[in-house]
Amino acid sequence: MNIDEARTAIVQTIGRVNTLYQGVVFDEWVLVKLASGPAMILSYQGPRADSYKARFLADIDPLQTEVGRMPLQLGDFVFTQEANGTHFDACMRIGPACYLFCNHTTKPMAEIRKNPFRLNAQKLFAELGVKFQADPVV
Repeated sequence: MNIDEARTAIVQTIGRVNTLYQGVVFDEWVLVKLASGPAMILSYQGPRADSYKARFLADIDPLQTEVGRMPLQLGDFVFTQEANGTHFDACMRIGPACYLFCNHTTKPMAEIRKNPFRLNAQKLFAELGVKFQADPVV
């Protein structure tokens, strides 16, 4: 899968997730290439377009701890309870060196999980992982 195809799949899935959830689960996401050297931002959508880069490494810190405990295979994802504010809530490995980070900038994951519709919405997020497992971003 190329970057444009990945971006389309992400936008469509997050839209469907929000519809099933009957609210906003993620109001921002960033597609990143993490390889040797500095991280490369491939795409971003969200309310902090002018400022997210300055805090990106700090904002993924809680997820780095989770990923360190259980390295992600293609299509795998992890959520963290430790994120709040601008810290990213979820990470999905979508290519050999590509990751998708998702966040809700004003609600912690603990609050989002209170909604009974979240389980159906999470199934759609898992289906996105299956897509990337079958056709990773290169």
